[in-house]
Amino acid sequence: MFGMGFTEILLIAIVAILFLGPDKLPEMMVKVAKFMKSVKKAVGDAKGALDEELKISDLKEEAMSYKKQLDSATQELQGFKNIGINPMDDIKEAITSTKDSFASSAKDAEQNTIATQVEPKNEAVTFTKKDSKGDKA
Repeated sequence: MFGMGFTEILLIAIVAILFLGPDKLPEMMVKVAKFMKSVKKAVGDAKGALDEELKISDLKEEAMSYKKQLDSATQELQGFKNIGINPMDDIKEAITSTKDSFASSAKDAEQNTIATQVEPKNEAVTFTKKDSKGDKA
């Protein structure tokens, strides 16, 4: 215990009995035991808090590395010509350009319209039946 051998502990016990006497020795042993227990608890709490802080700092470092990866991916995607951050902007732009192209093509169609004559509707429908020999009946 604490790097001490049996003979060293025995020597300390004999000195304690001589200085304290047999009537005060049990009280002092209880006090020393309580002190050792409180020291052990304080060291355990400090170690737990330190471990928790290290875990939090590790998690923070990991989160920052993920953030850097996401930022670099975002920068790479922004480098493309038609890709923006907000996809709704791209959709609105596509709708606007489509409307403009339809409007211009409709305007061109009105200007280039050539009048064509439509055949009158034929109300009578005639069917011809073929024989099995290939002659018309």
